[in-house]
Amino acid sequence: MATLDTKQRIKQAATELVMQYGIRSVSMDDIATNLGISKKTIYLYFKDKDELVDEIVDDIIVNNRYECNADRGRAENAIHEIFLVMDMMAEMFTAMNPGILFDMQKYHPATYRKFLKHKNEFLYNVCRENLERGKQEELYRPDLAVDILCRYRVETMFIPFNPDFHQSLKYNLAKIEEEIIIHFLFGLVSIKGYKLVMKYWQQRESKKN
Repeated sequence: MATLDTKQRIKQAATELVMQYGIRSVSMDDIATNLGISKKTIYLYFKDKDELVDEIVDDIIVNNRYECNADRGRAENAIHEIFLVMDMMAEMFTAMNPGILFDMQKYHPATYRKFLKHKNEFLYNVCRENLERGKQEELYRPDLAVDILCRYRVETMFIPFNPDFHQSLKYNLAKIEEEIIIHFLFGLVSIKGYKLVMKYWQQRESKKN
């Protein structure tokens, strides 16, 4: 049990540091110092930084799958599901370093391919099921080209991580993602759906004040 606890503590500390500073900027020494342990202790559980990053991303993917499925299950309708996703993204992205995907792609390519598989398969299917549900509920336009829009959505979800994009903006990732997803949502909805979007949006804004 102690061994498992130590490994989890290392992953948790590493995750927090990586989310804040990016992958490249965080060394094994930084993680050891943060935990008050020796770097040798970390290497008892992870052979190198690449393995540690890979396990961190595995955990993030598992957690993301769980949260997406939970949101889908408790959503009142397709639009409500999008607002639940917005809440999840706000919590996840508020303090996230936008350079994290660039670092992963450049320095941990195998892990990045794993992330791409999650994006292109799981997240794509989550979007597709939401659009089909919204059409059935008559909240989205009946003429939506679902395949095109889902591919567009999963790509735009990660545009803010592009250095050329985020470096020219003063907003954090959470705010940028919120603007992108609301823009996307207004392009989907029927008149009936528009009224529901405004209802959820006003409820969301009132909670902020």
